[in-house]
Amino acid sequence: MRLPVYLYGHPVLRKITAPVTPDYEGFKELIDNMFSTMYDSEGVGLAAPQIGLGHSIVVIDADPVKDSFPECAGRRLVLVNPEIEVLDGEAVSREEGCLSLPGLSEKVSRVENIRMRWLDENFEEHDEVFTGFLSRIIQHECDHLQGKLYIDHISMIRKQLIKSKLNNIIAGKVRCDYPVKYAPKKR
Repeated sequence: MRLPVYLYGHPVLRKITAPVTPDYEGFKELIDNMFSTMYDSEGVGLAAPQIGLGHSIVVIDADPVKDSFPECAGRRLVLVNPEIEVLDGEAVSREEGCLSLPGLSEKVSRVENIRMRWLDENFEEHDEVFTGFLSRIIQHECDHLQGKLYIDHISMIRKQLIKSKLNNIIAGKVRCDYPVKYAPKKR
């Protein structure tokens, strides 16, 4: 089932998520719904806060960008309670976009090498090193679990330059090709 993507300005996007346990009711269906929502929205990653849930869950399918980033080939991941450790290496600046910030993209500096520990959809433990663009996708999605958005990594000057676009998203003055949920109106 395709779920609405919560857009910038919605409070759920700024909350730190709670860990998930194996007794999570409807977990398998939620994962299926998250993948369906991500695919229908033409994304490569989706975090639970983006569908209004405060749980530490991310789905990723990086395969669509494999032609430009070979490390992404065949990488379909379910990340439950992920923990990232930054490894040595330079930060690289690349354009990022987000389903919760439609119509925007900004250059964001991120490290290229991370180590991550997580549980998969069967609650089996994993520990792996990720590099390149796949590392960026993982960091972007895991930021959502900490109440952060990619625009939190850009300069104050850039934020000022895109302020009217951000306000348009909050005001519901954007159109998307996927179902969305706008921020609640202030009274």
